[in-house]
Amino acid sequence: MKNCGIAELQDCRRGLGLQIGAAAVAAVLASAVLVAQARPQPGVKLTLDQLKAQMFHVSAGKRLKPKSWPNGARVAVGLSFDVDNASANLATGDLLSESISRGEYGAVDGVPRILRLLDKYQLPASFFIPAVSHLLHPQMIPSIMASGRHEIGVHGWIHEHLPSVNDAAAEQDMLNRAIDTLTKAIGKKPVGYRAPSWQFSQYTMAQVKNAGFLYDSSLMASDDAYEILLDGMPTGVVELPIERIVDDFPYYGGATNGGLPNQDLVEQVFRSEFDMAYDEGGLFILTMHPHITGHRSRIAGLEKLILHMKAKPGVWFATHEQIARYVKSL
Repeated sequence: MKNCGIAELQDCRRGLGLQIGAAAVAAVLASAVLVAQARPQPGVKLTLDQLKAQMFHVSAGKRLKPKSWPNGARVAVGLSFDVDNASANLATGDLLSESISRGEYGAVDGVPRILRLLDKYQLPASFFIPAVSHLLHPQMIPSIMASGRHEIGVHGWIHEHLPSVNDAAAEQDMLNRAIDTLTKAIGKKPVGYRAPSWQFSQYTMAQVKNAGFLYDSSLMASDDAYEILLDGMPTGVVELPIERIVDDFPYYGGATNGGLPNQDLVEQVFRSEFDMAYDEGGLFILTMHPHITGHRSRIAGLEKLILHMKAKPGVWFATHEQIARYVKSL
């Protein structure tokens, strides 16, 4: 049954051939009114100071946009891959074979295909990995690290949704375990953090700061790098911003039924974002997932984008760590 708005209810009835009586229509209208009335509005009762505390608990500080990039480059490009695989499904208890096997695809075919493409053009990338993804598929990190070009960053323990955890001690424990697991896997402590689902709890930023991360890549307050403020105070942590516009998931979704499943159209969106970053002398961060972009047709779209970027002079392809260290040094 298609979705029908209240104003379209009569047309919907006729179009579907349904016999909906006046009482049913009245019930739908009453239900809609109740939903509208029940929508929480806690902010309307807060003072301006209270709103400021919420708005600027985690916020953008000093912008870190350089006048030029290394070797006079015009733009910095950070290709990133969130290696979620099935970890988010396991976290929520979604054990459907479709969900689990689709996630497994990221480890079986997605990561190897992505690495072959990056090797073809000798490009670096940053891979953000939930610790459980690594523990379930321990072959991934050695294959990622083999070229010596790529970086591994922390992406939670099991792709947990931190606002739902809502427990400082539990969140700290998972962060500690994730850091310890990936440190053991790569032989050094990761310097980058990306929150699972890009969602902070009220505790996350303080824990990221206290863990000594060089940078975070979970926030969206600018197109360019900036220093993160915590309750108005500088943290020393560099933010390399992400955006849903330059993320494969909104377009492709978990399957082929995303909002824009045509890889050529998705590549056009990404290309337009890159072209503007190039014109502005800025930063282009692209987020992808091996179980999504790792499919054949989608890799073809990514390769077209890479060829477009490489055709322009002055493009600096770098890991997130390299970008963060450069902007922080200025």
